Amino acid sequence: MGTGYMVGVLGCIILVHAAYSTIQYRGVLKIIEEEFRGPPINVVIELLVGLALSVWAGLSAPGKFLSILPDSDENRMVSLPANFDFIIFNHRGRAVPFDPELKLTS
Repeated sequence: MGTGYMVGVLGCIILVHAAYSTIQYRGVLKIIEEEFRGPPINVVIELLVGLALSVWAGLSAPGKFLSILPDSDENRMVSLPANFDFIIFNHRGRAVPFDPELKLTS
């Protein structure tokens, strides 16, 4: 396992702990009969750190980003598939009436 996965696991653990701390804080507020106005500042900081670690891990763990070359022959979006058996032209779009003169009224 790389460092990206370990940082992701650490970020998730921090987020779970922040959620547990918020639930525990709300329970204490119910006992002392005060209104919940928001989580304490240490939980907010913990959430931000966990979010930053999780985002960093999500961007670094899968690997390097590769550029898409539009002129490549292997690009499936540009070239049509060799097997035309699974191309479907009969779909639900024909049930929607198409009138180019139709305009929305407000």
